[in-house]
Amino acid sequence: MVTGTAGFIGFHLAKALLAAGEHVVGVDNLNPYYSVQLKRDRLQQLDGLPGFTQLEFDLSDREAVARLFAERRFDRVVHLAAQAGVRYSLTNPQAYVDSNLVAFVNLLEGCRNSQVGHLLYASSSSVYGANKQQPFSTHHNVDHPLSLYAATKKANELMAHTYSHLYGLPTTGLRFFTVYGPWMRPDMVPFVFAERVRNGLPIRVFNHGRMRRDFTYGDDIVEGVLRTAALIPEANPGWTPGEHPDPASSHAPFSVYNIGNSQPVELMKVIDTLEQALGQPIEREMLDMQPGDVPATFADTDALEKATGFKPSTPIETGIGNFARWYRDEWLRIVGA
Repeated sequence: MVTGTAGFIGFHLAKALLAAGEHVVGVDNLNPYYSVQLKRDRLQQLDGLPGFTQLEFDLSDREAVARLFAERRFDRVVHLAAQAGVRYSLTNPQAYVDSNLVAFVNLLEGCRNSQVGHLLYASSSSVYGANKQQPFSTHHNVDHPLSLYAATKKANELMAHTYSHLYGLPTTGLRFFTVYGPWMRPDMVPFVFAERVRNGLPIRVFNHGRMRRDFTYGDDIVEGVLRTAALIPEANPGWTPGEHPDPASSHAPFSVYNIGNSQPVELMKVIDTLEQALGQPIEREMLDMQPGDVPATFADTDALEKATGFKPSTPIETGIGNFARWYRDEWLRIVGA
């Protein structure tokens, strides 16, 4: 099962799994946080592919989730559905409670009761919050989130560990770092910038462009998910609670990995690269930092590389170029521009 199949990462992951001959049950509620039409356009790419079934319901519906797990048996569950967005959480906190907490408990219960072989779930680089020690390592403490969105993702990791401890459910949390590429969410850079350019508007550059992000291309994220899905976590017999226990390990079958490009890029470089790829000048409105944002993200992916032999590496020039081509050749055709 893949949840969030109408979303950016879920769509690409389902497509990759189907291409590998897997049978995939997709779940999505197609909520209107951003364009439902874009979500339907993604699903249309999957519709009719051999081995694919799409279900539309809300994972916060406890009875619906229980019915699904009672009717079907899954050897793997990849949970990517969530209420996304740091800024949206400042004004719509309840949406994060329902989608990121209630739904996650329902999913954990379903996995436990049907003895799913491995649950993978999307966490986020946002969990690092106030941590200023870079690069961000899974061995670092992440107890100081700066937004409710980040707090719900940290909560997911804690909840998963509890189920790994109590019921022996193998769980893997994947901390994604600023994912972008074709079919990406329209509320994220560079999609936001491309749309404003198309509409003749200046882009809004927060923190005066001095923010640095570990932009990670979508295909690299999918490869990281596929590699970790095949790696079922086991209890670490050498783990000790001690005074400073290792957050990345446990006495339970629990693991956490960063999936990021490990090459932070300043926002101004992304803008310059997008400007060149689109072939249009970009007018910039410089603004202060927004509440809930962090100045920089930088992934330490040593654990991922050691465990799977994979390290995300798509350069920003390649990724932005691919996005710009998709935007011009497909997205503008879809919206009739």
